[in-house]
Amino acid sequence: MRRILFVSALLLTACPKAGDPDAPTWYQDVAPLVAENCQGCHAPGKIAPFDLVTYDDAKNIADWLAETVEAKIMPPWAAHDTDECAPPLPWKDDTRLTDAEIATFRAWAEGGALEGDAATAAPLPQPIDTTLDRVDKTLIPEIGFQVPVQGPDQFRCMVLDPGNDETMWLTGLQVNPDNTNVVHHVLVFSSDGDDGDFLDAEAALGGGTFECSAGNPAPHGVELVAAWAPGALPMRVPSSTGMRIDGGARLVMQIHYHPSGEQEAVDKTGIELKWEEDSPGRRAFLALVGNEGSAPELQPGMNDSGAEPEFFIPAGATGHVETIIYEQLDTADLGDLAIFAVGTHMHWVGTDMQIILKHADGTEECLVQTPKWDFNWQRWYDYDGAPEELPVIKVGDGLMLRCTYDNSLNNPKVREALTAAGLDEPQDVRLGDSTMDEMCLGVFGIYVR
Repeated sequence: MRRILFVSALLLTACPKAGDPDAPTWYQDVAPLVAENCQGCHAPGKIAPFDLVTYDDAKNIADWLAETVEAKIMPPWAAHDTDECAPPLPWKDDTRLTDAEIATFRAWAEGGALEGDAATAAPLPQPIDTTLDRVDKTLIPEIGFQVPVQGPDQFRCMVLDPGNDETMWLTGLQVNPDNTNVVHHVLVFSSDGDDGDFLDAEAALGGGTFECSAGNPAPHGVELVAAWAPGALPMRVPSSTGMRIDGGARLVMQIHYHPSGEQEAVDKTGIELKWEEDSPGRRAFLALVGNEGSAPELQPGMNDSGAEPEFFIPAGATGHVETIIYEQLDTADLGDLAIFAVGTHMHWVGTDMQIILKHADGTEECLVQTPKWDFNWQRWYDYDGAPEELPVIKVGDGLMLRCTYDNSLNNPKVREALTAAGLDEPQDVRLGDSTMDEMCLGVFGIYVR
């Protein structure tokens, strides 16, 4: 309902003003920018709540478009260069607009949002691809899960059989959330043979789903192969790499549900797979690192109540920082690891996160910083460089994760979360899996060199 009202408000924006005939026009100046940077989401069947494809779609919201691009709210992009972080490489699929492009939106709005001549329209670039280029298998739960109207967050697991008798190499996976009102995030694991009896028994309960913990969904070895949160693109690994899925292995889709307070439709979130039958040469992994709640990794914080470090963000705290340091990562069995993608993850209270690679020789390399963290637009960021240019985790290297939080009413996300929970004052926040808890987590796409 909020989305519908929001879009309606946009459509009631004042009509375009009479403008300068030399002002930018839709067909000649604005449409190419919108096509390349906006239509990956704002197009029929995409994630955005309204389309930005035609002149009629855009003309009455010209002022709003200018305001949002000037504020760098749109296109959504959280990874920015800062005074303290210059990532080692550019990013693939970077949707950030240049100052000149932002000025074009403003000039178009102030010039009357002119249509221009369709007969001489500028060529339209292709939008960023938000889907897999090939789908070898689609897996959707038969029954799905009915999320309660209220109550605590739910963690449900669904067992999906990709049907491969022989080893396959996963090169892409897309999560298609069915009901985004309640799906908080999705993790997809590949099981090994030792989990077969456990998964069969549990999946028989509740019509194909079973309650599972926020951590590993099975008692034996499982390997994370994909993660989805709002705004995420499909998981795609670099060429000549793949994630190994053994023959007969099944996939476990773990979904974190957050009740919306309303009666929702049954969720049938599904996944699409792209794979190769032959080994591509190098084995890729997805790793989640962080969420440490005690020493030695968690460092002393500004609001610790005792002698030991405590992951604790008091109600009303602003500029609160939690820092997690791994002096040495456990990579000896794998050797050097190339990092092809990196991302950050916090919840509603988070405002800024930075990840630094600490080399054994004492040097440091900032991998990413998201100084305008937005829970509603999460993704990992792929480095745009040749394999030999990628940052490398070597044996003996460590990591530092620094997360900053604003747990006050000055934070609009806190106000939104409190309203959804029926509260009017900030609450103390601790490390945890619930939406109303917090996290400090790094997401890494890596492969063995």
